[in-house]
Amino acid sequence: MDTQTNLEPQNPEMDGGLPQPALPPPTPQNTNFAVPASIVIAGALIAFAVYTSPNKITPPTAVPSNNAAADVAGAVELRNVDNSDHVLGNPNAQVKVIEFSDTECPFCKRFHATMQQVMDEYGKDGRVAWVYRHLPLDSLHPKARKEAEATECVFKLGGNEKFWAYLNKIFEITPANNGLDHALLPKLAADLGIDRAAFEQCLSSGEFAEAITKSVEEATKAGAQGTPYSLVVTKSGKKLPINGALPYESVKQIIESALAEK
Repeated sequence: MDTQTNLEPQNPEMDGGLPQPALPPPTPQNTNFAVPASIVIAGALIAFAVYTSPNKITPPTAVPSNNAAADVAGAVELRNVDNSDHVLGNPNAQVKVIEFSDTECPFCKRFHATMQQVMDEYGKDGRVAWVYRHLPLDSLHPKARKEAEATECVFKLGGNEKFWAYLNKIFEITPANNGLDHALLPKLAADLGIDRAAFEQCLSSGEFAEAITKSVEEATKAGAQGTPYSLVVTKSGKKLPINGALPYESVKQIIESALAEK
């Protein structure tokens, strides 16, 4: 039996789909108290539904409602940025935004545009760098994993600049929710000057399948419960989480807080 379940996103601006433990079975009730027990259970279920509605659930590492992100140092395991990463901007920037994303997630599509706005304001002068990592949610968007592999093939054949151009194009044209026509993947690569035959050979070989799986595992260790999931890493190593596609002004507030760190 497949143990992966489709989760309702805990944040209305986030796609969920990572495995979670099943709830325990209900405790059998004595039939002599069936009517009173049913009333108690009904009340409990109503209270539980109110408490766990999308507007009420707050994941352990969630951004507080005032958008002042709490440091989650020690609560997550996050790999340091290295040469295997895709970095836009200054690799030595004071603040790095490490994003785990799914190219078929509609909220990721929205947040991608937000991060482009962040880089327009904070990336040009080298204060902030954007680090992109893969988190395809297979149970929701089975096409996303192959798209992630496609971006890695472009990186191999064309380098970091082509990787970002290709990623931008995918987010630009995909209707999201598993809607991108994969026949377009080689064409998009060729349009960027990537050798089409080499790209198709790379993609069909599954050369980067293991790397994508490893990225998903890293995302889970880093506290991801859905996509997009980002961690703003300060100069001192503090990790400020962004759960879901927060609007630009909210992200800006978190980044300003990170840049203000002494």
